Formats: sequence, C-alpha cells, structure tokens
Amino acid sequence: MQSVAETPIFTRQTEKLFTEDEKRELIDFLAENPLAGDEIPGTGGVRKVRFAASGRGKRGGARIIYYYLDDTMPLYALLAYAKNDQGDMTPDEKRAVSALATALKATRKEKR
Repeated sequence: MQSVAETPIFTRQTEKLFTEDEKRELIDFLAENPLAGDEIPGTGGVRKVRFAASGRGKRGGARIIYYYLDDTMPLYALLAYAKNDQGDMTPDEKRAVSALATALKATRKEKR
C-alpha cells in the first residue's frame, strides 16, 4: 500500500466534503490504487479521480487531484472539490500543480 501525504489545502477541502470515515475511505482508496486517476494534460503527471463516498451516489461525489510518481515517494493529495462546484481545472491551477509536481520530482532526485 502506498503512503499518502496531504497538502494543507487538501485537508481543509476534505473536511468540508467528507466525514472522517469517508475521508479515511478516500485515503485508503488512493493508497491502494495510486494509478486509478487519469493524468491531466499539461500538469506534469498530476492525476484526477472521481470519488463518491459510500451511500452518496454521484451527487455526493468529488474530484480529487493528486500526484503520484512511483513507489519511492508518497502519493501527494493536492486538491479536492465537489463535482458540482467546479468543472475542469483552470490554466492557472494547472500551472500551479505542474510546478508543484516538478518540485516534488526534484526533491526525489536530490535524495538519491
């Protein structure tokens, strides 16, 4: 199982979207399925997965934005938002998560 690191904004966003049990279910899902999401073009490998908490159906679902490179570093949970609150990521958001992915890759190379 992959380790998962959360950004502070991800933590704040998931507190609004999910109960503690639902969030635990989400983190477990990501840890067990790090390649489940589709890569978002133009983000340097950042992925998006749709997650519907148990018993909520599609209306209670959320989009989870995360970065996973490989099993030598944690999966980074970056953003979470309700599907009905936001569509695709804006160009500015894509640039920001792309820069973060680049920085995370660089830190991994430094540790080798």
